[in-house]
Amino acid sequence: MNQSAKSYSPLQVALIGGAIATTATMSLFGTAWTRGVWAALALQDSPKVIVDQVWQLVNHEYVDGKFNQQDWQATRQSLLSKDYSSREEAYTAIREALQKLGDPYTRFMDPKQFEALTSQTSGEVSGIGIRMEVNEKTQRLTVVEAIENSPALKAGIKAGDEILAIDGKPTLKMKVDDASKLIRGKAGTPIKLKLGRAGQNAFDLKLTRASIEVPTVRYTLKQEGNRRVGYIRLREFSAHAAEQMQRAIRDLNTKKVDSYVLDLRGNPGGLLQASIEIARMWYNDGGIVKTVDRVGGTEETKANRTALTNRPLAVLVDGNSASASEILTGALKDNKRAVVVGGQTFGKALVQSVHELADGSGLAVTIAHYYTPAGTDINHKGIAPDIKLDLTEAQERQLASNPDLIGTKSDPQYARAIAILSNRNFAQPPANQPTRPMSRADNLKF
Repeated sequence: MNQSAKSYSPLQVALIGGAIATTATMSLFGTAWTRGVWAALALQDSPKVIVDQVWQLVNHEYVDGKFNQQDWQATRQSLLSKDYSSREEAYTAIREALQKLGDPYTRFMDPKQFEALTSQTSGEVSGIGIRMEVNEKTQRLTVVEAIENSPALKAGIKAGDEILAIDGKPTLKMKVDDASKLIRGKAGTPIKLKLGRAGQNAFDLKLTRASIEVPTVRYTLKQEGNRRVGYIRLREFSAHAAEQMQRAIRDLNTKKVDSYVLDLRGNPGGLLQASIEIARMWYNDGGIVKTVDRVGGTEETKANRTALTNRPLAVLVDGNSASASEILTGALKDNKRAVVVGGQTFGKALVQSVHELADGSGLAVTIAHYYTPAGTDINHKGIAPDIKLDLTEAQERQLASNPDLIGTKSDPQYARAIAILSNRNFAQPPANQPTRPMSRADNLKF
């Protein structure tokens, strides 16, 4: 849980996911005490290796030492007494055993699911770097955006281009997920697209896939009356979220913003360390989060005088703001650094350890409970905003169908935040907390 931000890797991260979010530490085979045993068992190439590996990790780490009143030793005997004809059969048995714990966050992932998790939290994809959708009118697969510094952008792909074929396979009626699977691939491999563009004949374009940093932070300078507002939307806490947030705040600082709006609505979570680093960008002193493990051991994480700004701040949240979003929101609220506007947050305050298993599958195990700096337990309750303002169904539909309205005066929660920032001062820290610019040497070294 205390890795440096520079040590992010698919095998060692701390994360928090969303609706079935996790807060976790990843490792190749768990802790050192089991490596020798599992290395020996792996030679047998038996599904029981994975079964026992899962049992051992839960036995060693699970936050509830009573295992939800289950006889965990008997569970092991039952699991290992069976003969598994395939890995899938073993996976089923593992999932059934974990269900007895009554904890949706302690879960098993097959190799594809685990790969998807690590890919998501890494904040990188291997492909050509486009966002796409199926156009409702034409039913054509259409480019929404070519990501900065991507092969797609460098090749001249534009928003509105229709993807007619991928490596010769027609895309008519193809779902976005299916198209994504065809487009993604190992960096350095070739791909050919047939594109349609308004006013031109269809044309072929050859590209080379690359590893691309996925933008999770989007920001803009807004002039709201006589105020210059830095609007930042954070979609998830990926491995690149902290550095992207740092760039956003620094750029907006150079534009002399008067205040900030940080939009965490719909953010399901992500990496624990990212939430800690981002909290440290907003205030110099005070707690961020406290965790308590199965034996009552506590660990507190605090700010470390590396704030990038002390301008007034409003945070937007809703019922889908979960986990890492709640850690950041709770830290900003409890330290009176921000005014929180919107709906009650999701309510997930459990920490997981995530492990890659011997065959490439994965396991998330709940290892601790976390509390906000003020000691508030938000599990199953969420964080109550300072200004509670839920959107109506009609307002939600309007913003969903017109995403360009998000973060404008047509967005009721954003509009309320602007009004509050214009009339109140409690979202700004005391003047005796000077902001020290973060040097390159300080960058993300916590």
